[in-house]
Amino acid sequence: MGNRFDLRHRQQGAVAIIVALCMVVLVGFAGLALDGGHLYVTKTELQNAADACALAASYELTGSPIEEGNFERAINAGSTVGTQNRVDFQGGSIVPADIDVEFASSLSGPWSSSGSGSSKYVRCTIVQDEIAPWFMQVLGFGNQTVRAFATATLAPSQSNCAIPMGLCTNGGTPPDYGYVKGQWYSMNFDESGSSVTGNFRWVDFDPSSETTGCPGGGAQELACLFEKGGECSLPPQGPLTCSGASPGNPISGCIGQTGSANSLQKAFNARFGICQGGNCTNDELRMSPPDFTGFAYNASTWQNPPPQNAYAGTYAGTLNFSSARTSDQASYRQVQEAEVPSGAKRASFDQMKQFGADRRLVTVPLVECLPDFDKGQQAPIRGYACVLLLEPYKKVGSNVIVSAEYLGRSNEPGSPCATSGAVGNSTSAGPLVPALVQ
Repeated sequence: MGNRFDLRHRQQGAVAIIVALCMVVLVGFAGLALDGGHLYVTKTELQNAADACALAASYELTGSPIEEGNFERAINAGSTVGTQNRVDFQGGSIVPADIDVEFASSLSGPWSSSGSGSSKYVRCTIVQDEIAPWFMQVLGFGNQTVRAFATATLAPSQSNCAIPMGLCTNGGTPPDYGYVKGQWYSMNFDESGSSVTGNFRWVDFDPSSETTGCPGGGAQELACLFEKGGECSLPPQGPLTCSGASPGNPISGCIGQTGSANSLQKAFNARFGICQGGNCTNDELRMSPPDFTGFAYNASTWQNPPPQNAYAGTYAGTLNFSSARTSDQASYRQVQEAEVPSGAKRASFDQMKQFGADRRLVTVPLVECLPDFDKGQQAPIRGYACVLLLEPYKKVGSNVIVSAEYLGRSNEPGSPCATSGAVGNSTSAGPLVPALVQ
């Protein structure tokens, strides 16, 4: 009897040991499943943010060589887009300090945060540290760190977008049809459409039907295209002649002249940070973003003789466009008060910094404006040009002046409009679009 009592006494506590050992195993399995899943989800969220950062940053790597200001814009664009993503099951924020944007001239590096004129690749690295495990800390595991990176560059595409404003070839010879880089050209017209002079014309890319996503037709449709990115998937050029083309018999590459343009002012001026009929709310600026700078160039602010070269030239006391869009001076970020139409408002300095995008360097078709083009005759596209929108829609009574600076063919290597250049292919110089490569 005494021996059996001693045996039971010696067995006391064995269940507790077994349970403890099992708990360690169970905690380990739970940690692998839940803590591992937590890290995996965090990695996925960070990768999405890194991809978005790299794509946004690479959009700014235009020009050959790439200008110094482009790298600053790339860092700002990448960081801004990256921080718009969420982490930790979408409950936490990514802050700019978590994001590192670097540049290199090849995928093998070396990588630098400053960039150089030949840096065509951008890499975003996003780190999230101090991630406390839920279960594995019981086994002695400390806080974890997760990182993700993405690399992007500008690569050729086969789709391009152009705003509905054509530049007449005027019988000149290609590639520039007599236009001089850096020189200013204009369109003078009556809003009724009865009288149009100068080098530009409002154009309707698809006279036969409404553009997808822009209902209404005519000037209403064109205004919608100005607010958005323009008409996309356009042909590289039109036929030799548009004879026989009509709204009922469309021919690819043949475009028409629109009539009354009295609804274009609001959409055109939005690119300068001017809000007409509203109060420049954040929602308005998200729907129709301004450029990085609204600063207007005209004969009073930039008094250089032709070619004026407001894009990259020099004039005493005034920053050129390329410098103004990277400046943090309110006088260069906002449009001048004198340029704001009566009853309209201008975006604030902070709003221009927050919502600014590439909106004044635009692609326009080169159009053979035939004698009856203003009367409904369709004309062929001869190519695409890059232009800089100089100042807001200037209206005097019923007369309007719209001006722009010619910057060459949009698919030239180093064109400021490289990201929206003429239709290209895998071996062409453009159009270039952001593309992930790693």
